This record gives sequence, structure tokens and C-alpha cells, in this order.
Amino acid sequence: MIFEILLTVIGLALFELITSVDNAVINAEVLSTLSQRFRRWFLTWGMLFAVFLMRGLLPLLIVMTVNPGLGIVEALTFTFDGQAAAAFETSASVLLIAGGVFLVFVFLHWLFMEPKAYGLYGERFFHKMNVWFYAIISVFLLVLVWFGLRVNPLMAFGAVTGSTIFFIVHGFRLNAEKMEQEMLHKKGMSAWSKIFYLEAIDASFSIDGVIGAFAFTFSVPLIILGNGLGAVAVRQLTMSNIERIKRYKYLKHGAMYSIFSLGLIMIGESFGFLPPSWLTPAITMIILGYFFWKSKKELN
Repeated sequence: MIFEILLTVIGLALFELITSVDNAVINAEVLSTLSQRFRRWFLTWGMLFAVFLMRGLLPLLIVMTVNPGLGIVEALTFTFDGQAAAAFETSASVLLIAGGVFLVFVFLHWLFMEPKAYGLYGERFFHKMNVWFYAIISVFLLVLVWFGLRVNPLMAFGAVTGSTIFFIVHGFRLNAEKMEQEMLHKKGMSAWSKIFYLEAIDASFSIDGVIGAFAFTFSVPLIILGNGLGAVAVRQLTMSNIERIKRYKYLKHGAMYSIFSLGLIMIGESFGFLPPSWLTPAITMIILGYFFWKSKKELN
């Protein structure tokens, strides 16, 4: 039991850390234009917003939305109550398929649409075939809706919800890239405005980690602990070793293949295929470890 909890927390922290590398790079570039006072504010009070609001409140709200019968205390503790946990399992499939669709779409967008250093065989081919991205995700969603309707109509709704969340978040991230350029080059923008925008960007980048966390566990306290530790590590990277981290060019590959694996696991669980509790953190660590090794190997 203790080993499984420890493995879950470590897996959550690593997943949060690796999926937030892009966010750390943006933070570091913008913070370089601010005074030491505002950098300290971002790392202290901004940390409270990042950990407790986004990585704490958001998973709590997700659990309470999926199961409206749970109050705040019950949502925090239901995984430790066998009867409440069993009741939650009946509605968990909607959350799982929504999160799984979102994560798979994030991966496919990266694979087909985003420029990258090609780390695995086939990535160049998929990138050249980017015109097929929207067709593939449409067919993928259609198939899931069809099978979801045969199991539980709410699962079809969950699949469509996951795709909707993806396009909303994707729109915010496109805007975040424009905001970053404005903050770096636009003169006359106040320090508080930049801090506000950084927190907004952090919120949009945290969605992957929060949704992916439910592939590890439904326990909100464990999600808060694991994602919180990862968020703290990201803030420290922002202020210290960001240039060194940027040299590890396959770290994002690790994040994306982990996201893809977690998405498939969540979709599988929504249809009743239950993997052992250790499998999700183990897969995450193996994937991240491989791409870290691959990145380090190219540095030598």
C-alpha cells in the first residue's frame, strides 16, 4: 500500500515536471525582463496560485462535477472509503474517457502538427502527413462515440467533452505564444501585467498534468501532492537550470509519449479494462527515463 502510494506520487511529480518544461521555458524568458522583486513574488505567491488553485482546486472540482453527490470533504476522502469509492466508480467512466480523448488529441496534435527534433522512427513521416490530423481525430472520436453509446450514453458525451476541452485549451495555448512574444518585445507593459499573463499561461499548461493525473489515481490529496511537488520543481528550474534543460531536446518527446500512453490507459479503463495500479507510474517512468537517456546521450 505504502509502496503503491509512493510510486504514484513520484509518477505524478515526474509527469507534471516533464509536461511543464515548455511552460518553464516561457516563464524563464519573460522573468528575465523583470526585476528581482517580481521574480521573487512569482516564485512565492505565484506558487500558491499554481499549486493550490490549479493543481488543487481543479481536480477537486472535476471529481465533484463527475459525481455531484460528493461534497468537498467527501471528494477529498472518498478513495479511502470503500462504499463511496464504489459509488464513484459508476460515474468514473465519463471522466476517464473525457480525459483519455483530451490526452490522445494532445499527442496527435504534437505528432502531426508541431515542429520537433525527430526522436523516433516514423515521426518525420507523420509530420509530413499533417493534413490528415483533423481527419484522424474526427474518425477516432466517431469510433469512441459509437462504442460509448453501446456501453453508456454518458460515455459518448464524455468523449465529445474531452475533444471540446482540447480545442478550447489549444486555442488558449496559441494565444499564449502570441502573449509571450508581446511580453518579450512590447515596451511599456507593466510588471504586474506580465505576472498576470504568466499565471494565465501556467493555468493553460497545467491542464495536461491535472487530467493525466486521473490515469494514476482518483485520490485528490495524492494528485495535489504529486502535481504540487512537480510544480515546485518547475518553478525552481525556471530560475536555475533552464538553459541546461533546453539542451535536452527529447524531453518533450517523453512528455508526449507519456501523455499518449496515459490517454490510452484512461480510455481502456473507461471500457472496463483495469490495469494494475503500478502500471501507469511504471510506464511513465520508463518512457521519461528513455527520452532523458536519449537526450543526454546526444549531449555527450
